[in-house]
Amino acid sequence: MDRIVITDLEVEACVGVTEAERAHAQRLLVTAEMECDLTEAGRTDSESATTPYDVVADLIRHVASERSRKLIEAVAEAVAEAILSRRLAQTVAIEVKKFSVPGARHVSVQIRRGAMRSPNSS
Repeated sequence: MDRIVITDLEVEACVGVTEAERAHAQRLLVTAEMECDLTEAGRTDSESATTPYDVVADLIRHVASERSRKLIEAVAEAVAEAILSRRLAQTVAIEVKKFSVPGARHVSVQIRRGAMRSPNSS
């Protein structure tokens, strides 16, 4: 399957286990790997045949900042759900990096989710 990858998109989000940590937005980096069929886009050179990655980037920024969350796992899940529910990918892998562990470059979570097929699809 073909992939579109947005790597280390910088977003601001109120995320943290404690109220104090959630009180102020902090920098996260989000990577989204979206599996889609890009055959038609490659063949036709048509924007309408591909996933609009500027739209995906704006969606990621919106989802990350729309409300506070305790865990970056919840940010990753919300981003994956938003991409899949809008049918922007068939499968998505999301990585969210947070810079909160002293002595570590970052801590991250990685998830992979696939679109649900209807019971009548083959």
